Amino acid sequence: MPVTAGPRPLLLLGPALRHVDPVSATVWVETDRACEVTVLDRTARTFCVHGHHYALVVVEGLEPGSSTPYEVHLDGHRVWPQPHSAFPPSRIRTVGRPGPFRLAFGSCRYATPTSADVRDGIPPDALDSYARQIASTPEDEWPDALVLLGDQVYADEVTPATARWMATHRDLDAAPGAQAADFEEYTRLYAESWGDPQVRWLMSTIPSSMVFDDHEMIDDWNTSATWRAQVTHTDWWQRRIRGGLTSYWVYQHLGNLSPRELAENTTWQAITTRDDGSDDAGPMLDEMARAADEEPESVRWSYVRHWGSARLVMVDSRAGRVLTEDDRKMLDDDEFAWVDDAVQQAVADGVDHLLIGTSLPWLLPHAIHDIERWDETLATRHAGRPLGRLAEKLRQAADLEHWAAFGQSFERLGRTLVAAARGDFGTPPATALVLSGDVHHAYAAELVRPGGLGSRVHQLTVSPLHNQAPHAIEIGFKVGWSRWARAITRTIGRLARVAPTQLAWQKQAGPFFGNELGVLVLDGRDARFRLFATSRDDQQRPHFDQVLDTHLS
Repeated sequence: MPVTAGPRPLLLLGPALRHVDPVSATVWVETDRACEVTVLDRTARTFCVHGHHYALVVVEGLEPGSSTPYEVHLDGHRVWPQPHSAFPPSRIRTVGRPGPFRLAFGSCRYATPTSADVRDGIPPDALDSYARQIASTPEDEWPDALVLLGDQVYADEVTPATARWMATHRDLDAAPGAQAADFEEYTRLYAESWGDPQVRWLMSTIPSSMVFDDHEMIDDWNTSATWRAQVTHTDWWQRRIRGGLTSYWVYQHLGNLSPRELAENTTWQAITTRDDGSDDAGPMLDEMARAADEEPESVRWSYVRHWGSARLVMVDSRAGRVLTEDDRKMLDDDEFAWVDDAVQQAVADGVDHLLIGTSLPWLLPHAIHDIERWDETLATRHAGRPLGRLAEKLRQAADLEHWAAFGQSFERLGRTLVAAARGDFGTPPATALVLSGDVHHAYAAELVRPGGLGSRVHQLTVSPLHNQAPHAIEIGFKVGWSRWARAITRTIGRLARVAPTQLAWQKQAGPFFGNELGVLVLDGRDARFRLFATSRDDQQRPHFDQVLDTHLS
């Protein structure tokens, strides 16, 4: 094994255990220089992006249902586990173990809980608290997967420490101000968020799947055609979106791919087949990011996770939107056809639980759903006129850009899920579960019309992991489920001739506010949803308690 002369390479971030199936796993790391990375005798050279060094080690030949401790070596020197670590050894636990499948999920995590220099008043971090909890529990009770549904970093809402660091490099009085401006600044955001010791250990031993949401780029990202016209003509946006999408590809998306998908990914293959491993892939990834922003069909961020009797179809509900006002779509037709095919294949394969991951909730509180449909109708019908411009201002100011604000996509996803639950593609799964975040509270809702379905269809929303909702937001979402608010918004919708939906749903639990994490427990065709929330006692000691346990199947 080669040993370099001079100082030994350092492990800056990771290891992060990413894609795991019955016989293989991928492990992601960031290092301080070019080196060879070894995990369980499998090696990979680092690749360089704008002067930063990363590696993705593909570990193959594992046993199904096995649990294998692992170490990380850089140029032959062990760098993980860290000396005197208080955490259990990091392990690769492959798919196929007996017993229930446990999946932890949530979204919206503002960094960094272990730093004293963060915004005042944010309750304890749920992901940090969960890591502490499972580190002290038996391995057979650990989750099998972690799903992070957006806003893993906040590019538009940085910590005071990062703002001070930015101020030493550029003038924060000039746009974009105290927000991430390029790839270099994004690397600091990930270092802050993923460098937390508890979360770092959690990500080293629980396989993670991720997708972006708006704050990883900018608040209201791709809300509407008007929004894009406003932001894309600024002199700072191109650097920002290239840095955001390039960093997302490196830090998040690369680990979402299976070994087979990596072998078929032209961007990854272009990086790994370079003759000189020190060549900087930054310019190539910047071009990929530019195309992904301007030609969304050029990159597919959506993907599938196979977990035995459970199947996750993760849907990009941000980057690939069609924003033409009279033909708004959450995904373009080709992307939606891909989602339909993935759902049909899952049902045909006989899965017990179909999971749809999307950062934005599909089923919202009824009154808020109605307002979003009403606003879209007015913006479309009166585009270019005063009422249309007023609807657009409301859309941006109130964040009216969930599935309900893309009416035809809301209905199309409903048709797909109903068809799967009705048995159109094969034996219906026990549950069809839409997992989402974004809205800074948690709730569970169930589709109740059409009836007679062979699957129970649920919306499970969990957010935030570490942030907080303004009091006005709490009031709005509580009122949004009330009958009187629904009566008012339905009347407003009828007056505006909003096209009605044939779908109906009802709240099962919530809304819950605070920092929260959800856990699905899938055992055969049985499914349970558990919700955990953080709090502080009178002595300001953090607590992490279960606040909900409900059957879904």
